[in-house]
Amino acid sequence: MDTQTSFAPQLDARPRDLPPSTGTKKAPGRRWSLTVLLVLVTLVGALGGAVVVARAGDRVDVLAITRDVPAGHRLTVQDLTTVSFAKDPGLSSVPAAQRASVLGKRAAVDLRHGGLLSPAQLTPGGALGDAAQVVGVEVKRGNAPRDELRAGDKVAAVVLPAPAGAEDAGGKDKDTAPVTISATVKAIGTPDSTGALVVNLIVSPADGALLATKAAAKQIALVREPREGGS
Repeated sequence: MDTQTSFAPQLDARPRDLPPSTGTKKAPGRRWSLTVLLVLVTLVGALGGAVVVARAGDRVDVLAITRDVPAGHRLTVQDLTTVSFAKDPGLSSVPAAQRASVLGKRAAVDLRHGGLLSPAQLTPGGALGDAAQVVGVEVKRGNAPRDELRAGDKVAAVVLPAPAGAEDAGGKDKDTAPVTISATVKAIGTPDSTGALVVNLIVSPADGALLATKAAAKQIALVREPREGGS
């Protein structure tokens, strides 16, 4: 009888050599640097947000226009509203606290709905009082100095001769010698497609009717008087 002898495989008790690791082990120093960098980025973002919020909160209440206002119009409570606006040292605006002092003043230029009100848009001196009149004069192109008139200017309103053969209300031929009327520019409109523009003039009550009559006949030309100090 054959006897089969089985031999159990011999296990090597010694640990086999492990293959070298392909991963890179981060050094403690690099891991710490990355953590510090993330903290700094977070702090910078938080500070930037705080600055934006702070600037957004630096706002002031100013006056704005609620509807289109023509030059020469006296401002009323319906023309103004209060808006919150980012404070800007380079922006000339009227604080909302000065609303009472603005009411009753006249617009020196056309004011547009939604625009901010600035002191330069108001006629110096405010209301006219009882000793003056305002006459709107439509001046043809060439009958006023181009880009030279501004509110507050002293002007001579020159009455131009009537066309040849025309007669005045009394039936007499109009004089050819020019007549002048002293006036002050109240406000200046925007030139139309022909270059004509409307200028509101402040005159004495004695000259208001004459100026209005000649203005209606398109017989007015404006001459700007010298400004004080040559400005």
